[in-house]
Amino acid sequence: MEITVQWIRTSWTKQSRGGEAAARRNAAPVGFTVPASPPPFAHVVRMHEQDSFEPRGGQEDLCKVDVQLREADGRLRVLPRVQPLFAVPPRPRRPPAVRLAPGQWVRWQLNYRFSSAAGIRDWSYWMDTFNIAYGPVDADVFLSEPTVYVDERGPLR
Repeated sequence: MEITVQWIRTSWTKQSRGGEAAARRNAAPVGFTVPASPPPFAHVVRMHEQDSFEPRGGQEDLCKVDVQLREADGRLRVLPRVQPLFAVPPRPRRPPAVRLAPGQWVRWQLNYRFSSAAGIRDWSYWMDTFNIAYGPVDADVFLSEPTVYVDERGPLR
């Protein structure tokens, strides 16, 4: 069965926590048209503060995407990995994995806050959005409303 994966990472610093920069960050898309790529690749989009959150797309091998995907009994089990463990917010209780039937897709969002190892630099932040479809889909599938939405974002202060 076909699996379509799109991984969007938006990253910023405290300079984009308010005002016009935060408005640009918050206006960043959470889904993009998927380019025609033979499996097993993921469409990866990166948006960085230093680039004014302009999307930069590419491909990654599925094994490099921070999400567990497992097919069983005609369904796809999806569970993003939380990386790295030292990030804030803590996630003592995570939502259960999502099980997709053919034709369904999930949008799962997580956010993180990091400090530098020595505490010298300011905080940095990122948000991961995983759009994952099970079965054949159109290139614009992730521009619509997902079958399942999991919001695992927490307070970052």
